[in-house]
Amino acid sequence: MSKAITFQSTQKNYGSFTVIPDLSLEINKGEFFTLLGPSGCGKTTLLRMVAGFVSIEKGKIFFDDLVINEVQPKNRNIGMVFQDYALFPNLTVGNNIAFGLKNRKIPPSQIKNKVEEIIKIVQMADHKDKLPGNLSGGQQQRVALARAIVFHPDVLLMDEPLSNLDAKLRVEMRNVIRELQKRVGITTIYVTHDQEEAMAISDRIAVMNSGIIQQIGTPRQIYLRPNNLFVASFIGQTNVIEGKVEVDNGEAILHLGNEYKEKINGLQIPSGEGNDFPVKISVRPEEFSINDSSTGLKALIEERTFLGLNTHYQAKLKTGQKIRLIRESIFNDPLIPGKEVSLRVKKEKINIYHGETEENLSAKTNEREIITHA
Repeated sequence: MSKAITFQSTQKNYGSFTVIPDLSLEINKGEFFTLLGPSGCGKTTLLRMVAGFVSIEKGKIFFDDLVINEVQPKNRNIGMVFQDYALFPNLTVGNNIAFGLKNRKIPPSQIKNKVEEIIKIVQMADHKDKLPGNLSGGQQQRVALARAIVFHPDVLLMDEPLSNLDAKLRVEMRNVIRELQKRVGITTIYVTHDQEEAMAISDRIAVMNSGIIQQIGTPRQIYLRPNNLFVASFIGQTNVIEGKVEVDNGEAILHLGNEYKEKINGLQIPSGEGNDFPVKISVRPEEFSINDSSTGLKALIEERTFLGLNTHYQAKLKTGQKIRLIRESIFNDPLIPGKEVSLRVKKEKINIYHGETEENLSAKTNEREIITHA
């Protein structure tokens, strides 16, 4: 039966180096939960703590109400899929899948039925008698998945399982993983550094940096409303433009240089700030409107790259800052290198961060009204 997982003030040290300082987190029963972050951020260490492969210095980890800190790995009823699949090269597909069941002393008749059931689900029935060396990477991944879930574990752990596959196969296999996880309903913790992969398959994502969770949310929340500039910059591409907010009679006015001024309704004004304070604006490449008018942020197109559905541009603002723009491709594209354009942000999508703390100040962002463009 699938379990909820709770981390309570969990800490991990390697000697004097603290990898995870103090982490608390709740993962719901049956949830597909992804740990996302750069290399060395602690996400794999946290996964291995759940598996029992590394010790826990402080705090507790629960499966439902059971503290698992001292439970031996073999008794945690966990399925695990590794980056390198870890299949036995001398065993057939069927015997690889059956291996864990045999170790659990399941009767042979039940093993046969369970293997036949799961091998159909992962669409590998025609390859049952093949050795792993005769399978493609995607097929090996399917076998590894089948072996991890055939005994109905309480928790499924997956550590960068698609990193060894090519781009097209990664997309195919992430869909397989998502469909299979929902079908069997196992609580899953998935580790990756690939933002697109995380957004495609997760119910919720925890973005980590230096052992600290920066934000937990749905893929939509993480992408559209990042808590801070680290999350905004790590998830997808973004342009960070410095500006200031002026507070005038209780109203917040955003200034971007001398060119752009915008009234912001619902902005969270930090306590203790004066009449104006520095901010940083996060604008994703697709969140600019590009036009030839005389108003807006002036930018000079420097490069363009046609990528089919969309065209990507590199442009330079008057300040010298280089930014990226994306818009839907058109046949006679007038935006050639050397062209000067005016930019406006799509006001319903803009995120504004405090210039020093880099925390998101955006609140009722759909209530914004552009009032002037000098």
